[in-house]
Amino acid sequence: MTRTGSEPDGTGPAAFDELMAEVMACSEHFGHRQHVHLTWLAVRRYGVPVAVGLVGDGIRRTARYAGAPQKYHATVSRAWVELVGHHVAEDDTGSFSVFAEHQPALLDKRLLTRFYRSATLAGAPARTGWVEPDLAPFPWQDSARQMH
Repeated sequence: MTRTGSEPDGTGPAAFDELMAEVMACSEHFGHRQHVHLTWLAVRRYGVPVAVGLVGDGIRRTARYAGAPQKYHATVSRAWVELVGHHVAEDDTGSFSVFAEHQPALLDKRLLTRFYRSATLAGAPARTGWVEPDLAPFPWQDSARQMH
């Protein structure tokens, strides 16, 4: 595994750009499926905690570059990384296509509406920082509650 980037652990902007290039080599456009693919690569390569920062920073940088910094959403970015990470831990296949077939819910860009109210995600706290789900717990949170 080759890691490049400006950070000591190789997870700076160059690492995000490398993941983006890998995803774009398989697609002509960048939609929701490609976001999930990028996140899957980041989680598998770096783990969830590092992927949260790497993907979030990369999306924030891309939005700024596109002249739309307001499109970055901190809670949405982190929630997707954590959801993908949870499913990778449950079903770690070496192929994104197989992973996507096994986890079709991740290809539904409305998936977060199972966990968050629209008003919560529209609010400033969720846009600029982390907000916990307010409709239903994430799958790993639910199983942790059942154990106690």
